[in-house]
Amino acid sequence: MTISKSTILTLFLALSSLNCFGQVTLSADGPGNTYNLITSVLAPGYNPIETPDCNHTNFGNHIDELWDSILGENVFRFHIHVSPDNDRCINFDRQRNEIKSYDKSPNNLKGTQGEIVEYRWMFKLPVGFQSSPNFTHIHQLKSVGGSLSSMPMYTLTTRKSNPNRLELRYAETDSQITLAQEPLASFLGHWLTVKETIQYGSYGSYSIEISKVSDSTVLFNYTNDSIVNWRSGADFVRPKWGIYRSLINNQDLRDEQVRFADFTVQELGSVAIQETHEQSIITLEPNPSNSIIKFSGLPLEHSILTVYNSVSSAITKVELINKTTYSLSVQSWPKGGYYCTLESARGIQTFRFLVN
Repeated sequence: MTISKSTILTLFLALSSLNCFGQVTLSADGPGNTYNLITSVLAPGYNPIETPDCNHTNFGNHIDELWDSILGENVFRFHIHVSPDNDRCINFDRQRNEIKSYDKSPNNLKGTQGEIVEYRWMFKLPVGFQSSPNFTHIHQLKSVGGSLSSMPMYTLTTRKSNPNRLELRYAETDSQITLAQEPLASFLGHWLTVKETIQYGSYGSYSIEISKVSDSTVLFNYTNDSIVNWRSGADFVRPKWGIYRSLINNQDLRDEQVRFADFTVQELGSVAIQETHEQSIITLEPNPSNSIIKFSGLPLEHSILTVYNSVSSAITKVELINKTTYSLSVQSWPKGGYYCTLESARGIQTFRFLVN
């Protein structure tokens, strides 16, 4: 990989322990005051709840809490009705019942460039759950700010098809692609736990794993160690959970109750990216590699090469003295994306490589 003569990414890894980073958990605590509970965690004093209550006032709150005997704890229950529910009395070709973080939320609920964030939650789709052939979203990561804010970056959606399926959708810009999909049937009627980890940035990483709570069987997983997770002009990225579905083919839908539990957002670390000007060109070849990666064009003065894995844990550190080349053995390393920093009198330079 050739580094631009005019611009080199500079990486400052956080020196604090993981305990210094923020973790926020939203768990049900029993029937009553559900909206107040959600608001107190996701956006104290504001409104992080988007429900169809305005057009269906006789039903009452579309999010409530109840005891779940399988988990042995209180959980959230999201209601959606084919009629008369809509999207907040704003859009009538779709309906939405979601909770979110947004600009009024605490900073540790907003993903920012260079941050590594882990999202965890549990959910249960009922047996017989029906999906739209258009979209039935249950989770999104959306960027805020910039010209692309209307398009979610990542979406977990169910779709009527043959067979019905669960899809992971991704949009780098203004068009979506499907990154992974699985038949929906194996997900229905079970409590599922989700672990989603993302590094926000132009050179980001992403992984998601969905497994059964009952026996830890993994039903869905996807990992990408080199993916664009930041958009020009964005201020931050926010998570959303709930039910957001199209009404264009409402004959395919039924009234649903989807359960959620124990939403957790945890900042695992931070990688602040800046720009600097550097005249020398440092190359890493071959990249990707499964054996040796050769660094060429290194500064002659004393420098320190440190390599980090995808969650910014240092895995090797080497002092280089009077060496313009260095060969790094990656033969026994797990496949995936890695970062390395080169510290010298010129500053800190950062490079990325893949092990295949």
